[in-house]
Amino acid sequence: MAASTLSPRVTRPATAGRRRTHSVDKPRRSVTLTVLTCIVLLYALVPLAWLVINSTKTQAGLFSSFGLWFDSDFALWSNIHDTLTYDNGIFLRWLLNTLLYVVVGAGGATLLATLGGYAMAKFSFPGKKAVFAVVIGAVAVPGTALAVPTFLLFSKLGLTNTPWAVILPSLISPFGLYLMWVFANDAIPTELLEAARMDGAGEVRTFFKVSAPLLAPGLVTVLLFTMVATWNNYFLPLIMLKDPHWYPLVLGLNQWNAQAATAGGQAIFNLVITGSLLTIVPLIAAFLLLQRFWQSGLAAGGVKE
Repeated sequence: MAASTLSPRVTRPATAGRRRTHSVDKPRRSVTLTVLTCIVLLYALVPLAWLVINSTKTQAGLFSSFGLWFDSDFALWSNIHDTLTYDNGIFLRWLLNTLLYVVVGAGGATLLATLGGYAMAKFSFPGKKAVFAVVIGAVAVPGTALAVPTFLLFSKLGLTNTPWAVILPSLISPFGLYLMWVFANDAIPTELLEAARMDGAGEVRTFFKVSAPLLAPGLVTVLLFTMVATWNNYFLPLIMLKDPHWYPLVLGLNQWNAQAATAGGQAIFNLVITGSLLTIVPLIAAFLLLQRFWQSGLAAGGVKE
C-alpha cells in the first residue's frame, strides 16, 4: 500500500518535466504566422525577381513577353553596356554623385550620431532632458516636412544646385543619434570608463581605444540606415538640384523614365530597369558584407539579464 501510494508522487514530476522539455525543444508551430511570413517574403522578393528578369529584355521584349519570365532574346549584357554609355556615360556620373553623397553625408551623419549618442549616454550636462525631448521630437518629424524650409534657407545662402545642398541636410540623423544613445548606454559599462580614466587615459583616447570597439555593431547599424536613406533620397535632390550633372541615381533614372512622356523624347525603359538593378547592387552588397554587425546592433538590448 505504501509503494502504491508513493508511486504517483514520483512519476508525476518526471512526466511534467518531460512535457516541459518537449515543449521547449519542439515549440508549437503557428500556421497563421507561417502564412503571413510567406506573404511578406513574396511581397519583398517578387519585385526584385521582376527587376532581374526584365533587365534581361530588350525594349520590344518588355511589351511582348510575360513580366515574370524571360524573353527569348537575352539582352542583359547589352543593356548594361547601353546604360553605362548612354548620353556620354551620364549614369556613371550619377553613380559617382551618389557615392559622394553617401560617403560624406551618410558617413558624416554616422560619425556625428556616434559622438552625440556616446556623449549623451555617458556624460551629464545641463539641459540633457531638453535635448532628449528635442531628439525624440525630431525623430517623429518626416524629412519631407523640412524639405521646403531647408530649400528656402539654402537659397538664401546661395547653396542650391550644389552638392552641399544634399550633403549638409544628410548630416543630421535624429534616429541615428537616438539609436546610438540607447546602444552606448547598454554596451559601455560606466566602470570600464572609470577604470580607463584612473589609468590616466584622456576622454579622446578613452573613446577611440575603449568605447569605439564596443560601439562597432551600433555604428554599423546606423551607417546602414543612413546610407540607405541617402542612397534613396529623392525629394531633397529634386528641389535642390537643377543641373543634371549633380543628380543622384534615383533622380537621374526618373529623368530617363520621363523622356517617354516628353515631345520627341526617346523611350528607354530597358535602360531604366537595368539602371535600377545596378543601383541596388551596392546596397545588397553592403548589407551582406556587414550582416553580422547590423544584426547584433539591432538585437542589442533585446535580452535583459
